Amino acid sequence: MYSLTCAVLAGAVLLGSRPARAERIKDITMLEGGRENQLVGYGLVVGLAGDGDSNAATTLRSVANVLQRFGLSVPSDQVKVKNAAAVMITADIAAFLRPGARIDVAVASLGDAKSLQGGVLLQTPLMGADGRVYAVAQGPVAVGGFLGGTGGPGGATVQKNHPTVGTISNGAIVEREVPAVFVTQQRLHLLLRNPDFTSAARVAAAINAVYPGAGEAGDAATVAVRVPAQFQNYPVEFMAALGAIDVTPDSVARVVINERTGTIVATSTVRVSQVAVSHGSLTITVTSSLGVSQPNAFSRGGQTAVVRGTDTTVDEVKGGFTVVDNYPTIDRLATALNALGVSTREMTAIFQTLKRSGALQAELIIN
Repeated sequence: MYSLTCAVLAGAVLLGSRPARAERIKDITMLEGGRENQLVGYGLVVGLAGDGDSNAATTLRSVANVLQRFGLSVPSDQVKVKNAAAVMITADIAAFLRPGARIDVAVASLGDAKSLQGGVLLQTPLMGADGRVYAVAQGPVAVGGFLGGTGGPGGATVQKNHPTVGTISNGAIVEREVPAVFVTQQRLHLLLRNPDFTSAARVAAAINAVYPGAGEAGDAATVAVRVPAQFQNYPVEFMAALGAIDVTPDSVARVVINERTGTIVATSTVRVSQVAVSHGSLTITVTSSLGVSQPNAFSRGGQTAVVRGTDTTVDEVKGGFTVVDNYPTIDRLATALNALGVSTREMTAIFQTLKRSGALQAELIIN
């Protein structure tokens, strides 16, 4: 029999349910007012050893502007940019970061550069949605791939991953703090990462068990918490104590199928009504063949001709009914499906048919 320990079905393997366990509030919620913010900037990566942009107009102007900042006036039409590339820089700045803190940045080519390997990002301001500069990025770009070979006619190239996207660890310095206020009128709000009415009610109940009357679930995504009197002047200590409270969140019965990668993920609450499943595959193979027709010996005007032929074979796998008991757990469902000996593609078809028949008591999502 197939042993299952978690609710993941990848390929032809479905890992089943595990008993629900308590999670810390800090792991399933986030604090309103303490959210991250996105930053973006435009810059230049130099030192690319001929793998940069092919004289794009924007890159030419950018290089000319950089040189002008250092007192060198060079017309853009006299600049060669094979060793430089125009890039976009993105980063997320967390709340409560002070000036001087460092954050990671992602660098992506904007033009037709072949690779960013070995390049160095020049000093680039990173702006928020309000147009203000919050950080400045600079440093060597780390690329998780490579591009080798000359390419072109008669050449060959070898590429791994995406050499035009890289990162700079701790590559940006925070210059401006993002204002963050998380306690207003002695109340704070917790936002559930996975909104659910049952989970919100459980979070409020767990808080009230420790701090009576402090928690109140506003909706499926928000839990309002009143700061107790003993923590009126210590909001940070209260948040630390609040985050350590254990609660068991609820999960929706859901099956998610990614047809591109052949991955199927099912939650532990998936149930199937009693149903009989039969699955048989039909394979039709059409093969083309070429033959030669020779004229008879000593014939006049005969010519050798190519004769095309087609062979068709049909292979049908004999199917059989497999009975799935009423409301089985996910591990019993996985065992029944694996007993059929089906592939991931066939499992996807079975789940779709179960949903249409009304036997699958779960939400089915296909990407």
